[in-house]
Amino acid sequence: MECVPNFSEGRDLQKVEQIVNAFRAKPGVKLLDYSTDTDHNRCVVTVLGEPEALKSAVIEAVGTAQQLIDMNHHEGAHPRIGCADVIPFIPVKGCTIQDADEIARATAQAIAERFAQPVYLYEKSACAAYRAEISAIRKGQFEGLSEKMKDARWKPDFGPEKPHPTGGATAVGARMPLVCFNINLDTPNVEVARKISQRVRSINGGYHYVKAMGISLDEHDFAQVTMNLTDYTQSALYSVFEAVKMEARRYGARVMGSEIVGIVPMQALIDCAQYYLQIDEFSMDQVLETHL
Repeated sequence: MECVPNFSEGRDLQKVEQIVNAFRAKPGVKLLDYSTDTDHNRCVVTVLGEPEALKSAVIEAVGTAQQLIDMNHHEGAHPRIGCADVIPFIPVKGCTIQDADEIARATAQAIAERFAQPVYLYEKSACAAYRAEISAIRKGQFEGLSEKMKDARWKPDFGPEKPHPTGGATAVGARMPLVCFNINLDTPNVEVARKISQRVRSINGGYHYVKAMGISLDEHDFAQVTMNLTDYTQSALYSVFEAVKMEARRYGARVMGSEIVGIVPMQALIDCAQYYLQIDEFSMDQVLETHL
């Protein structure tokens, strides 16, 4: 099983290392990647492991994050509700989405009981359709969480019915693999990025399985279209990339680069190579590493 916890710290690398230590040298857990971004003020960790081992490591990491991160002083371009903002569990091999849901629920309950951190279930674990989207849970962000939780519709699935004083709240759930794909524009005008994101994201009639928003990366003096592609087999990276390039031209802007956050399925990149190189009938069997 894979887990990709997102923590609300991307500037203090000593704190990041302390959080990530929860995934190091643990039986049944392999730390694959972790990346930080100062503008997002966020750390994304990617780990693989046996379900119960992953659960234990994640719980430890959340406890460390709650000790180190005070959301009352947190600032960043990425929406967030807590120190451990979102924790997805993803089936990879020898397990199902139902198995991931089972571990997600057990992890959510343990986090709530051990740290008094309210937890929402999302995606495939959500108890109601209106709570499945992480964007709906994050609406209002940490600053609006206290007022939001007064509404019975936004009572957490586990834990106290008010935010943790410094840790906020956390979303935990099971989902299928996604690709976190960001495209950088050669303009600091965040409104351009926002308009482009509105054109490409599914909720506004754009590409299916694409969630997008426009943000400003002040430290780098440019705007970014940041996206999650929740099914790259239906909406390919190259399709979305070309659409953003086309939309940017409407506003006199250009794409100057892109980035993938965390781990990505090889097939998603092979699809891009096949498209841009116009390779006919290419298959994964032609990739050397698949035979190793």
